[in-house]
Amino acid sequence: MKNFFLNSMGIICSLGSGKERVRETLFSPIDPSGLTITDRYSPGRNLYCGVVATELPDISDRHPSFRTRNNALCLKALSEIKPEVDAAISKFGRTRVAVVLGTSTPGLTEGLIARRHYEKSGTWPVGFSMVEQELGSLADFVAAELGTAGIAHVISTACSSGAKSLASGARILNAGLADAVIVGGCDVLGEFTVAGFCALEAISGARCNPLSVHRSGINLGEGAAIFLMTLEEGPVRLAGWGETSDAHHISAPDPTGKGATAAMRLALNRAGLSPNSIDYLNLHGTGTRQNDEMESLAVSDVFGERLVVSSTKPLTGHTLAGAGAIEAAFCWMTLTENSEGVVPPHWWDGNFDPNLRPLHIANPGYRLGRSPRYVLSNSFAFGGNNASLLLGAS
Repeated sequence: MKNFFLNSMGIICSLGSGKERVRETLFSPIDPSGLTITDRYSPGRNLYCGVVATELPDISDRHPSFRTRNNALCLKALSEIKPEVDAAISKFGRTRVAVVLGTSTPGLTEGLIARRHYEKSGTWPVGFSMVEQELGSLADFVAAELGTAGIAHVISTACSSGAKSLASGARILNAGLADAVIVGGCDVLGEFTVAGFCALEAISGARCNPLSVHRSGINLGEGAAIFLMTLEEGPVRLAGWGETSDAHHISAPDPTGKGATAAMRLALNRAGLSPNSIDYLNLHGTGTRQNDEMESLAVSDVFGERLVVSSTKPLTGHTLAGAGAIEAAFCWMTLTENSEGVVPPHWWDGNFDPNLRPLHIANPGYRLGRSPRYVLSNSFAFGGNNASLLLGAS
């Protein structure tokens, strides 16, 4: 197996824009609370949401099918690594750079606005394109922006999409189909998405509280994280990954955690590492009763109580298809410029649910006391679609 390096990374989420700003807030010993209380996406009901407040690029001059907030958000993250990407295109050629991204919300907000216009006037808004809502729009947009002519596609497996894009990018490199791949994930907040999760009774009226006996559901958020992946040595390596599908239920996880357990073990096996080699685990950690029960069981089965863990969703909300990439970006930052081994803290009320398997939780200020070597990130999606990414310092 070849080595797959994450040479550079760009990020935007409710914690800020750019890896330096996000690093500062992510590792802060004082709760940065990236969530906003708003009814913007749930008229008449205030909810905690991970809203991106940063001004996004103006893409009003792009083709009508590309004029979406989803694309603008992704472009903002991409802009942070544009010089490195341009250098890769110059070195390898347009046809040898691929684009593989995870998303699930392309054009949803724009489509909802257009539909309301149609209901009032009987006509669609001038300039509106149905193509905005195609799942492949994000990859097509990024390829068009960069001028690449290689493989370009989107993965849309709900909350595992962003994580699975990295695994897919590695397979493309391993097969020799490209010399560089733009990988990552992006999703935006919108009324449609929030209404769907409210209908599932999965939304918490308070800040999400993973692993607490008082947890009551998720918060939603938006954001994007983009990586340049090549076979050339870089600061972080995608050392392994595991993907499984337990197909237990359309929205609920398998309570036995078998699919999640298998995904983590596949990642370890692919990397040729033992559980004791891992320094930190970023939990899927949504704060729903079912996810936390399943995930604590799976993590305990693989790692026992030794491994330090945290959920970063109380900081960003659940960014859905962007979550796996954003949390991989948090792991990327944990592995770089971090001689004290500070890990992303778990912000919660501190009341661990005694019905869960015991876990070693990274409370604010926790440090390994040395540079981390390997970290793992979990992403679990509707339909029992599970993905675990294992990243290592180069």
